[in-house]
Amino acid sequence: MTHTIPEVPGVLTRAQIVETAHSIAAMQDPDGGVPWPEGHVDAWNHVECLMAMTVAGLTVQARAGYDWLVRHQRPDGSWPMKLVGGQATEVDGESNHAAYVAVGVWHDLLVTGDEDFVRAMWPTVRLALDFVVGLATTRGEVLWRRGADGTPADFALLTGCSSIHQGLRCGMLLAERVGDPQPDWELAAGRLAHVLAAHPEAFADKSRFAMDWYYPVLGGAVRGAAARERLSAGWGTFVEPGLGVRCVSDQPWVTGAETCELVLTLAAIGDRERAMVLFADMQHLRHENGSYWTGWQFVNRQHFPNEQSAYTAAAVILAADALAGASGGAGVFRDAGRHVVANPVSDPHACGCDLTPSHTPTT
Repeated sequence: MTHTIPEVPGVLTRAQIVETAHSIAAMQDPDGGVPWPEGHVDAWNHVECLMAMTVAGLTVQARAGYDWLVRHQRPDGSWPMKLVGGQATEVDGESNHAAYVAVGVWHDLLVTGDEDFVRAMWPTVRLALDFVVGLATTRGEVLWRRGADGTPADFALLTGCSSIHQGLRCGMLLAERVGDPQPDWELAAGRLAHVLAAHPEAFADKSRFAMDWYYPVLGGAVRGAAARERLSAGWGTFVEPGLGVRCVSDQPWVTGAETCELVLTLAAIGDRERAMVLFADMQHLRHENGSYWTGWQFVNRQHFPNEQSAYTAAAVILAADALAGASGGAGVFRDAGRHVVANPVSDPHACGCDLTPSHTPTT
């Protein structure tokens, strides 16, 4: 199966997209892991980089990364929060890290059409999402991690749960494809979507972070008028005209990854005009070798941190693909909300969920 490398006319050419993908591959460790600039690998950002390389045709490098995931998955389905040189440096397992593997595998199928790859990765995906569902509360939110001793965290994160929602939806599609239905995942996804859309009190307060603003839309839990209203409400707080999206509301710092994720969010709800403007605005972060600076401190007028990051380059490629509609995976974020009610019910019991609080979120 072949696909077209994305291009965004007037912003990025196909050759520039491939150059950016090669900048990710240049940062990839010999064992297949794609690290942060400081050297550690986490499963979520690693998968994002594999998705981007797949879009750009670097399938061999991406598959080496999926092999890395298989080798480092633990018997409970999780991955250590941080690994350096294949060794765990932070051993707790994050729920959103585990869930994102399903997004990566489903995206690979959409782009490459490789059914054999899906079947080979299915045991990894199934174990990972069972780990995730095991951290769901009776209300529906998913606790953010499980400690090495098996003790779960006592709170959930809005951004993480939004990404988990997409992971569960992709996992259900994979389960259907391989003929191994997982009704527990479907139930968990439905409950989680409701809590994300209607119960902000279920999550720790991280509202100063841009991700908590747009991720419920990006992950597919909020759609329709509610999505447009949510994005409008935070636009003036987080969007810096001509530069991109602030990582946090109270600092003069725009970041490429958050900006491109907002591009993906806007593309997912059909707001192409603003998505295109933001995508063009963030190109000031492009390095001459095709990689991307992580961010820009616009008061001091300097790159901050002083680094190029693989995950930023990956977000650029995925945003370009969403805008161009080039690969079969271009709609993977748009389609995350396909089975979600656009305007959540006002009655918290109308969805059939048990919404009895099982813990008190902390900040």
